[in-house]
Amino acid sequence: MQTIIPPVLNEFKNELEYYKLDTIKITASPIEDGEILEIKRSKFLGNPYLPLQFEYPKDKNDKPLILIAQLNFSEIPTLQNYPDSGILQFYISATDWYDMTDYRVIYHENTSIDHQTDFSFLTDDLYEETPIFCEHRLQFNKNSEYGGSEDFRFDIMLNGKDLYDYCETLSKEEADQVESLFDASGHKISGYAYFTQSDPRDNKMSNLSEDLLLLQIDTDEQIMFGDCGVANFFIHPEDLINKRFDKAWFNWDCC
Repeated sequence: MQTIIPPVLNEFKNELEYYKLDTIKITASPIEDGEILEIKRSKFLGNPYLPLQFEYPKDKNDKPLILIAQLNFSEIPTLQNYPDSGILQFYISATDWYDMTDYRVIYHENTSIDHQTDFSFLTDDLYEETPIFCEHRLQFNKNSEYGGSEDFRFDIMLNGKDLYDYCETLSKEEADQVESLFDASGHKISGYAYFTQSDPRDNKMSNLSEDLLLLQIDTDEQIMFGDCGVANFFIHPEDLINKRFDKAWFNWDCC
């Protein structure tokens, strides 16, 4: 899918090319009652693909973590430096996910190994506080982004003005088009990150400034992080290339 730069920004096309990033937009659809997704399918929530000898991940209190996302890269358009096969999983604590310390990111490179089928230990009470309310099937579309107004990497100046001041010089229709182009919200893999507060990577005291968006899960009809918040997983480029997904880290914020 080709992102269209609105006419009002035509004079800045060359500058915008510098900020262009590929992204995979995710459409998440709640499954029907009684529907069961195949164990290896990409999904939000649901049961994970786990090889027979793989221990199910647990939190610091020895309780099962819950799977909030599973990405099967064989179903996903290719992205530079991202896997083109294998299954990547994101787990958070059933009760303490909000403190952003109790989570796991697990990558299964070989998905031909016989897998577990008994998840009866994942009882309903574990899902009472989950920010994702039901299982979703996922669809993927590759796209391009030219910036994200909350992502600290996006610092373009338009006729000497920052994005906010520049939009003040436009008609409402033009301003809406510009703001839409630089809206980084939604579910996605890679690209610009969206925040309701601030970008945690924009901190001179940390070493996070090079880290890339691995996965973003936004508020949706059946998804709510806090008060209309958004969740992000980030990873350093070298760890991404070398498939060291256990190095990824979790952040979320809300209004």
